Amino acid sequence: MKTGLFLLSLAYILSQFYRAFLAVMTDVLGTDIGAAPDDLAMASGLWFLSFAAMQIPVGWALDTLGPRRTASSLLLIGGAGGALVFALASTPAHINIAMLLIGIGCSPVLMASFFVFARIYSAAMFATLASFMIGVGSFGNLAGSVPLAMAVDAFGWRETVMVLAAVTGIIAIGLFFVIKDPERIESSEGGSVLTLLKMPALWLIFPLMFVNYAPAGALRGLWIGPYVSDVFGGSAGTASLVMACAMIAGTFVYGPLDRIFGTRKWVAFGGNAIGAMFCIALGLGFATGYWEAVLLFAAVGFFGMSFPLLMAHGRAFVPAHLAGRGVTLMNLFGIGGVGLMQMISGRMHATLSVSAAAPAEPYHAIFLFLGVLVIIGLAIYAFCQDRLD
Repeated sequence: MKTGLFLLSLAYILSQFYRAFLAVMTDVLGTDIGAAPDDLAMASGLWFLSFAAMQIPVGWALDTLGPRRTASSLLLIGGAGGALVFALASTPAHINIAMLLIGIGCSPVLMASFFVFARIYSAAMFATLASFMIGVGSFGNLAGSVPLAMAVDAFGWRETVMVLAAVTGIIAIGLFFVIKDPERIESSEGGSVLTLLKMPALWLIFPLMFVNYAPAGALRGLWIGPYVSDVFGGSAGTASLVMACAMIAGTFVYGPLDRIFGTRKWVAFGGNAIGAMFCIALGLGFATGYWEAVLLFAAVGFFGMSFPLLMAHGRAFVPAHLAGRGVTLMNLFGIGGVGLMQMISGRMHATLSVSAAAPAEPYHAIFLFLGVLVIIGLAIYAFCQDRLD
């Protein structure tokens, strides 16, 4: 199982890379195939939405078939296949198809890890283990910044993505041979996703789950690159790298805080409130220079990484025999929110750019929109029940 978790962590590094790499490739894709920022916002949104749409069937598959077949088959067909389509793309529509496929391929990777954590480790360790996995996977964010920019400059974007397709396929095949499925839990209680949806406690967590990762995911995955380039003439790769490092640090810091402070609710609440304030500060134009903007982006990334803590909070209400469905249902809200916000923000940018008096105006509107959404999510989350395992 240790080898299997190691390969799952490599697969999740790829998943994090694929969700974030478009921010660095904006210029080359625009030059080579005419993909505008709003086109890439659509493509990025399709990655998140296809990823989210797969969570319900992935949850069923994890509980029924196990993580071995679920993760390996989808990563091979969708992940490696989608990366191949991306490498051969000649129009923005091809990029959309590729990102949709890659989203499907990446959809079971993290949840397979969470399923294993929920089934073979103590419940009290779930948040820490989940944070560690996301922290390790976040190195994909690093790979999707300066290293990707260097690879594209040295070898070309098509050749770089072709290699990534091959690496994805090799990892997928490895998962099939090394993952060991935990024993199935037979329960007379039965149940399905509908059972979970009938739990009132979860409905006070879902709204924040829907919006908490949207600012960090959308800004790092797409908007940080065009913003620092258009507004300050700065390096998109460097800005992306700094924000990626902050997101990794934030993930590791959040991990043990529920056990240190004896609460999950208020750690998540406080962190998201601070992150929302930094996002709103970006939207109000507080950054007057390149590095001020980069530091604000980094702060949004650091405080916006409460995802594993919220996942653990929701997981605490889910019966053991529905663990797969539980973690994927939570993930549906988390990733689906990012996908929807990517697409909305893309339309906002395309619409506002027409009448904007300055290049920064459309971006500021997007940042304000994302920050306010988190505040709304927090207002609902404030009434939820705190629970530790």
